[in-house]
Amino acid sequence: MMASQKGTFAGVLLCLVVSMTVALQVSIPQRTYEFARGDNITIPCSFKPKNSINKLVVISWLAEADKPGEPEVSVLTSYSTGELDTSDRYEGRASLEQDLAKGVANLKLSSIGLQDNRLFECRVAIPKDDEGQLADTTRLVVLVAPSVPVCKIDGKAEYFQNINLTCQSEEGSPLPTYKWQGYDVRNMPRAPAPRTTDKDGVLSLFNLTMESSGYYVCTSTNKIRSAKCNLTLSVMPPSMALGSTAGIIGGVVVGVLVLLIILIYCCCCRKKKGKAEEYAMGVPEGEEFHDDKPVVNGEVRQTRSKEGDDEDHPPKIVDRRDQYKERSEKDYDDRRSDYDDRRSDYGDRPPKIVDRRDQYKERSEKDYDDRRSDYDDRRSDYGDRRSDYDDRRERHDDRRDQDDRYSDRRDQYDRDRVYDERSDGGRYSDRYDEPYDDRDRPPSVPANKPAKPLLL
Repeated sequence: MMASQKGTFAGVLLCLVVSMTVALQVSIPQRTYEFARGDNITIPCSFKPKNSINKLVVISWLAEADKPGEPEVSVLTSYSTGELDTSDRYEGRASLEQDLAKGVANLKLSSIGLQDNRLFECRVAIPKDDEGQLADTTRLVVLVAPSVPVCKIDGKAEYFQNINLTCQSEEGSPLPTYKWQGYDVRNMPRAPAPRTTDKDGVLSLFNLTMESSGYYVCTSTNKIRSAKCNLTLSVMPPSMALGSTAGIIGGVVVGVLVLLIILIYCCCCRKKKGKAEEYAMGVPEGEEFHDDKPVVNGEVRQTRSKEGDDEDHPPKIVDRRDQYKERSEKDYDDRRSDYDDRRSDYGDRPPKIVDRRDQYKERSEKDYDDRRSDYDDRRSDYGDRRSDYDDRRERHDDRRDQDDRYSDRRDQYDRDRVYDERSDGGRYSDRYDEPYDDRDRPPSVPANKPAKPLLL
């Protein structure tokens, strides 16, 4: 009984081995391949057909979909006829290294990146050889060093508060792991507080105290290398938070002060304007008028009125602004009525169109006649002046004749004087010692100056 059972089991095994040797087998040596970003790589794939000679063999490489639920991405398809079909996504980057006789169908990729970090499948199809393992898969891991992580504080660093210190690298393949290390104010490593947690780059701190302040360093690590970031934590008492409130209050106070200054300025301008109006109405600045007594700077001057002032008759203050208002309204009504009268008069008189050109022509002719008459008058004046000139010239000639007669008389006088001196023997000089009357003696003329003509 036992012997028969053993024989049956051996037969089944033999049949399985024989069936496997005659079925298609596709295999990839490793489940995972790791390469650095930017490398040119080769993913091996081998197959064993049932028949050593096949007229048609189709080799396909497929890639995992970008999102779950989507169809796989085709990399390339090769036919034993020599045709190769490469998808647009991998055009220029993917090629097939194949040998049908030896069963080689290796995939070659150039300049791999994070987009190639996924599963790849090698599939072989041969007509009438569709039993066995028709495909095999492997994972391509593109190794990328982690980028420098970014450290942040999430929360308010105040006493008795809870905060999170976050650390995250944008790049890293395989995914990096994170670790936080704290240092005190003396830059000495310290153990974390009992409730502190460190998970996936998040360090949670609870019930902050003064001892929580210090220097914190986060390290991001994967198979390639590691990167670090750090931050300084300064835990402040809650009273320090009042600084912002104090700033707000100070801003409000400043705003109120500015508003008060503006109001005071407006009041001053208004007061000056009122004083200017009073001055325009005849009231000097700083004075107010009563019926009988002027008030200067708030004090009533003691002046005697016609009827007399006493305690039973206090001075009455006259509101000059009301009088100015009434006078202004009355003047406005009078001007308006005058304006209406002028408008009515203007409406009664039809407009007259004056030809300015005719007026200009008449004025031009009149001016020409006036200028011509003036010219004639000037010519006549010129003739009169010429006749006057001739008369003066004749008088001048007469004066010259008189000058000649005067010279003759002078010569005769000199001759008579010489004769008297000789005959009198010097008595002439004594006689002339007496006072001489200039009226009877002609004036002497210098030798170098012509004699003055006598006016007849």
